[in-house]
Amino acid sequence: MSWYIYIVECKDGKLYTGITKDLERRVKEHNSGNGCRFTRYRHLVTLQYNRKVKTKQDALKEEARIKSLPRTKKFELIRE
Repeated sequence: MSWYIYIVECKDGKLYTGITKDLERRVKEHNSGNGCRFTRYRHLVTLQYNRKVKTKQDALKEEARIKSLPRTKKFELIRE
């Protein structure tokens, strides 16, 4: 089963990057306030970016790389 790396934008403009096996379910969790502490009080979120990878290890590496990017680079990634 594939993994997804995703970026959501919160209603206050903040970006959150995560990984999941079920992208639709995870976005619903974020929007219900049950996703994670970061998005709990910032929902509603909008999915801005996602990419499928083969393994959890690949997803974790890419998540760490994206999280280390400055905000401007994250928006460049979203625009691609």
